[in-house]
Amino acid sequence: MIFAAITILSNTFHQDHGFWILNHVFVCMISQPTVSAVRHVTSRPTLATVTPPNLYSTRPNNLKLYSAQMSRRYDSRTTIFSPEGRLYQVEYAQEAIANAGTAIGILAKDGVVLACEKKVTSKLLDNDGSAEKLYHLNDQTMCAVAGMTADASILVNNARVTAQRYLKTYNEEIPCELLIKSLCDIKQGYTQHGGLRPFGVSFIYAGHDDRNEFQLFTSNPSGNYSGWKATAIGANNAAAQTLLKKDYKDEITLKEACELAIKVLSKTVDSSNLNSEKLEFATVSLGPQGVVRRIWADTDVNTLIKLTGVLEKPDEE
Repeated sequence: MIFAAITILSNTFHQDHGFWILNHVFVCMISQPTVSAVRHVTSRPTLATVTPPNLYSTRPNNLKLYSAQMSRRYDSRTTIFSPEGRLYQVEYAQEAIANAGTAIGILAKDGVVLACEKKVTSKLLDNDGSAEKLYHLNDQTMCAVAGMTADASILVNNARVTAQRYLKTYNEEIPCELLIKSLCDIKQGYTQHGGLRPFGVSFIYAGHDDRNEFQLFTSNPSGNYSGWKATAIGANNAAAQTLLKKDYKDEITLKEACELAIKVLSKTVDSSNLNSEKLEFATVSLGPQGVVRRIWADTDVNTLIKLTGVLEKPDEE
């Protein structure tokens, strides 16, 4: 009599313990020349020596796939920190600003200048002469924006309401930094709650109050703000910052600050023809009646370009 054992391996992989299970063992009693009987015997589960596939292999293809899956776990929500302590959605909002037009702010001893690049997307666009990147917040403060202008409009409206509430309550204009802080509180709140996205816009604020006189601030999508003597946001901001560090002086006048802004923009704006259609200018200064906020007309911008020696070049056909 000859006994033959035939082992059949189940296709079931034990997920909790990481091994394969042999479910059944068939034992056959074979006689020569014919098979006399076959008996089915159910045995206890036994461990197999089959090695399961390594789902987290460090091979290049699997590693890239694993890294991509891990990164998607943290960049889908603004409230989840990555293992490196980063908020990816806030960083993505800052990337949107880095692709926007350049904006420059320069603090002078007798005023503040704001200068912005206005990108013309089409010659068919009706340019009515109104500013696109410059806003009045109250009688003492202005701002320049870089990023999504639709997001900027919401924040500007909130700032205007806050300024008017303060004026109605205390019968005086709100201090510049307090107004900026209230706006940044809103921006920071949008990074703490699920279902919300950060505002994809950065601001440069220029203002004056009786206590701190002329001031220049910036804020980013995270809600952080800081004071500056000269700064730049938007595209090519690193190159603009380098030029400002080189040419800025502590005792600079408002006229010199305007000329410096034109020179910096002429070297950072991606255009062969620098004119009033591509630039916006605004200044905050003091006059006989108090603070003067002024958005420059196109003729004034063209005059300033000629005075600084930045010659217009014809558009390439």
